[in-house]
Amino acid sequence: MNLTLQRLLEEGESELSKAGVEEASLDSRYLLFEAFHTDMAHFLIERNRRLPEEDFSLEAVSEYRSMIEKRSRRVPLQQITGSREFMGLEFLVNEHVLIPRQDTETLVELVLKDYKGKKPEVLDICTGSGCIAVSLAKLGGFDCVTAVDISREALKMAERNVGKLLGEGKVTLIESDLFASFGKQKKFDVIVSNPPYIPTKIIEGLQPEVRDFEPMLALDGKEDGLYFYRRLALESRPHLVPKGAVYFEIGYDQGEAVSSLLKDAGFGEIRVVKDAAGLDRVVCARKQ
Repeated sequence: MNLTLQRLLEEGESELSKAGVEEASLDSRYLLFEAFHTDMAHFLIERNRRLPEEDFSLEAVSEYRSMIEKRSRRVPLQQITGSREFMGLEFLVNEHVLIPRQDTETLVELVLKDYKGKKPEVLDICTGSGCIAVSLAKLGGFDCVTAVDISREALKMAERNVGKLLGEGKVTLIESDLFASFGKQKKFDVIVSNPPYIPTKIIEGLQPEVRDFEPMLALDGKEDGLYFYRRLALESRPHLVPKGAVYFEIGYDQGEAVSSLLKDAGFGEIRVVKDAAGLDRVVCARKQ
């Protein structure tokens, strides 16, 4: 086997470039490191040495080429490796959950800031991988967090992340269409959500990684992208304590519309908070 890590890297980068992957160089390197369980320092030392014809090397080469083939089909990098970092924590992901985005960290950081030193009872609607709920429980020390999703498969992944990062039972997981499984007497201090908010007609134009491989259930916000915000605005109030608050992630152009929905539903102290890129990302409000 006349192969080196450098040759494999160049081979992978070439395949990904042909497939139109934007960050072909970065992705091929990341997958190489994953397959060979190595890092940049060791790669630089070993990259031009001929790979030994041992079982481990043969398996690693095969795994790398398999991962490159998947990435060439535009399978998201995170689904190939099975994990994604969020808020400094490593979350497990698969095709049943939305891959956590850095944008969503804005919501988590805002709640952590607003409730620092407090112990709010939190409800996370449309939890997916559980990244919001788990991050709040772990980083905020919130010991009463409930996470809801309509997808049973998503909840299985959320359960794995709770067990991995917190310990079983540290977050209550419930299968529900928003608030359908809650009695009216159940109330929370904080309700957070990153609901589906992409208008249906926009989804077809998204990158293949998103359009073809991430769950449509977590993307499609119906005709105008506001379907779930309308429901959340109306259905959240009965499940909030007096002066309870909501924090919703939004699309960059939805701040005014979601603010209006919350105002019409009887919320006050409405704020639109920008993300690190300077785009509207979270709308928060308080029950009046």
